[in-house]
Amino acid sequence: MNWIFFDLGSTLLDESRMIRLRVEETFARLRGTPNECSAEEFRERMRRAALWHPHPYAAAMADMGLGNGDPAWVEWDTTLESPYPGARPLLELLHETHSLGVIANQSLGAAERLRQWGLARFFDVIVCSAEAGVEKPDLRMFEMALQRAGCAPQSAVMVGDRLDNDIAPAKRLGMRTVWVRQGWGGFGVPTNESAPDIIVDSLEELQELAKVCFN
Repeated sequence: MNWIFFDLGSTLLDESRMIRLRVEETFARLRGTPNECSAEEFRERMRRAALWHPHPYAAAMADMGLGNGDPAWVEWDTTLESPYPGARPLLELLHETHSLGVIANQSLGAAERLRQWGLARFFDVIVCSAEAGVEKPDLRMFEMALQRAGCAPQSAVMVGDRLDNDIAPAKRLGMRTVWVRQGWGGFGVPTNESAPDIIVDSLEELQELAKVCFN
């Protein structure tokens, strides 16, 4: 395979600190309201929502009749994201033999954040939703990245944490797929349309299996 494309959130970037803060802060803001619940109950709502919705927090809030703009809504803070410990070693290894790219649903400035973490140098193509004006699972995100890479789908691999946003659309185009079961996306259940070619539970495991996954 000539190209390997990565999702970012919960694939290369650890979002657990922000998710934990969001749950705890939402729980605190709901205290004394008709929607009061424990942090554990709210986290369970998000876990169930992750089985079918690409945005578990929004789905959990909607389940209680709440949305963006409600006083209980906690905005996402990208400064609480950080690369998984296994991200840099994996990218260093793969960068020696493959061209690497990013296909991710991200807020503005993802490329700059990658530079700040010292990861941008590994990627020749970065396609993120805020700049592209379209979000995964829209196939145009993948087609845009493949076009910029000058790469046929059959010569590319997509690595991501979500079956719905990453694996299924990549498969539709003919790309090989690797599902990294991290974050909320790890709770997904594959279907015929979203069955990945390879499943791993960490970037460290993916590095160990690199020759199998990417040759």
